[in-house]
Formats: sequence, C-alpha cells, structure tokens
Amino acid sequence: MKITEIEIIAIHLPLYEPFVVSYCSYDYMPSIIVKMTTDTGHIGYGEAVSDEHVTGESLESTFAILQHTLAPKLIGENPKNMERIHELMDSLILSVPSAKAALDIACYDVVGKSLGVPVYDLIGGRFHDEFPITHVLSIASPEKMSTEALEKVSEGYRSLKMKVGTNVMEDVKRIEAVRAKVGEDIAIRVDVNQGWKNSANTLQALRKLEHCSLDWLEQPVVANDIDAMVEIKAKSSIPLMIDEGMCGVPQMREVIAKRAADKVNIKLMKCGGIYPATKLANMAEMAGIECQVGSMVESSIGSAAGFHVSFSKKVITSVELTGPLKFSKDIGNLHYDVPFIRLTEKPGLGIDIDEAILKELTIYSEKVIG
Repeated sequence: MKITEIEIIAIHLPLYEPFVVSYCSYDYMPSIIVKMTTDTGHIGYGEAVSDEHVTGESLESTFAILQHTLAPKLIGENPKNMERIHELMDSLILSVPSAKAALDIACYDVVGKSLGVPVYDLIGGRFHDEFPITHVLSIASPEKMSTEALEKVSEGYRSLKMKVGTNVMEDVKRIEAVRAKVGEDIAIRVDVNQGWKNSANTLQALRKLEHCSLDWLEQPVVANDIDAMVEIKAKSSIPLMIDEGMCGVPQMREVIAKRAADKVNIKLMKCGGIYPATKLANMAEMAGIECQVGSMVESSIGSAAGFHVSFSKKVITSVELTGPLKFSKDIGNLHYDVPFIRLTEKPGLGIDIDEAILKELTIYSEKVIG
C-alpha cells in the first residue's frame, strides 16, 4: 500500500459560543483537515489544530508546511511504516507537531480501514470500556460559570474543568463560586493555561483554595518554568498536572527526572500524533505518572484519534476531548453517550466524514499528488 494523494483543507469550525482561555478567545476554531488516498483506494483523514501560544504554529504556517514540506515527501510511502514516516518528517523540519499529527492520524485511519480494524487495535488493543466526559467551562464571571456548572451537573456530568488564568483573586472567586454551587461530590479540575505566571502567584491562590477540594491544578505557570512546577508540587497537597510545559520526549524526561508533576496532559497536537503519544504514555507509565489525553478543541477526527490512544492505555486515566460537543457544525459523526464516551469497533478512526459540511466549512484547499 502506497500513499498516492494528500489533500490539505483549511476550515473554520463554528462554535455554539466563544471558547475563552487565559491567552485567547475563539469565536470559531481554525483547523486543517488532511485527506489521504492510497493506491488501494482507501481514504484516511487527519487533523491539525494549531495554537500559536502552545506549539508556535498557525493555520497558515501549518497549511504551507503540509503543502510544501511534509506531504510531498510522503507520497509513495507505505502508511503502515509509522517509525519510518516520523523519522522522515523529523528529518525534513524541526517541531511543527500539529502538522505532523495531521499526517500521522490520517495514516492510522487509512491503515485501520485497509485492515478492517479500529485504530486502538494497532497500538495495543482496547483496555478501557468507557470514559466519563468532563465539561469544560470557559472563563466568565463567577455567576455565569457557576450557573453553567450547575446546568451541566443536572445533565449528568460528574466532573468539571474550569478555565481560569486572568487575575488570581478573580480566579479564586470563580472557583469558590462553582464549588459552592455544585457541592462537594462533583470533581473540579482547574486549568490556568499558564495564566498565574509563577510559583508565588500560584501558591498564593492555592492557600485560598485549600477548602475547595480540587481534583488537580493544571499548568499554572509559564510553560518553560519546570522548576516552578517542582516548587509548587513540593509546597502544595493539590495534585499538579503539566500541559503546555510537556510537548514531547525532552520535556517528559525533565518532568520525570525532577518529579515536576503528578499528572501529564498528552495532546496529539503537541507531540505529533498518535505514534508519539503512545511513546509518551509508555514513558509516564515507567515513571509512575498518570496521564490524561486532552485536545486543542478538535473536530470528530482529532478527537477520535485522541480517544483511540486513551482507550488503549491503562496509564491514561482521564480524557478531555469535547471539541465536537462545542461545535454547531462538525465534519464527522463521533458519538458521545453524555456524560460518557464509548468507542465502536468500526475500522480506522470509526467515524464517517460529511463531505458536504466539509466543503461548506472550507476556506481553501490544495492537493499534493505523486
């Protein structure tokens, strides 16, 4: 089996409402879809959702790199040879993980379809039967966030992820308001997205939040300050998760060596796709660190890829892949049994692509042909 054509499609995914994190507010999610065709007639799909603040990539740069650097070199390659494909991509250009993730995911999808097996069967088989879904609360006023939290709890959600990271004292009020509204039995995870900047601000906030029974605190400090994570972990009893500070193998090695986090958030867009994500999960397991698979708010394609990794690994104990639930239109049909996700046994990523919606959401596209 050989790759004969790669179509690169830039789209805008419409959100029900703006998605707000510490460093940006999104009215829609820019995404790049990769459509890979082989000489056997099989078609696989991948996705790249870039984030300038996390991976240093934009929609435009990712499209150009896929079109001119990566995709042409994959024409004629066998998509089964994942180690070779990643070595080839890494030899062509440093980093650009979301661009590489799009091609990686498409390879797994097309190989799974050609063999008639789901992607999780290609990376160790299925371990988990289901995962509970966590609802993500965008940054808003304490009143709005607590009201939305209560609504979601009434719908069956048992865990909430709060986006904070603007002003420390305002964030404390947001967290306290949500805890007071939903009670003690609902898990609350707090994601600061680097917004508290340093260990001093973070420890000040944590002293005021000791009564809130947080599940964990995620990436409170700037991404490259691993030593600040070490200090926070040593001085607080609240479990600490690293996200933006852990993109690939070098950062994972440092986190393990310094014992800088209790949990790591693996994202396919940060590390380069399914294949590198499984390597990170294996490293974490050897070090006794629990993992979560998160997302950059991807469509059914990227979300399904993350779920296949999650379902195949014992060390992955939570997921935050809720992009499709936030879109008013999605190009795929990944199904959620809210508040759970349960994968099917369909081959590849296990989803169907609506070509009409894909065409409707397309901004521009190009084909790379051998």
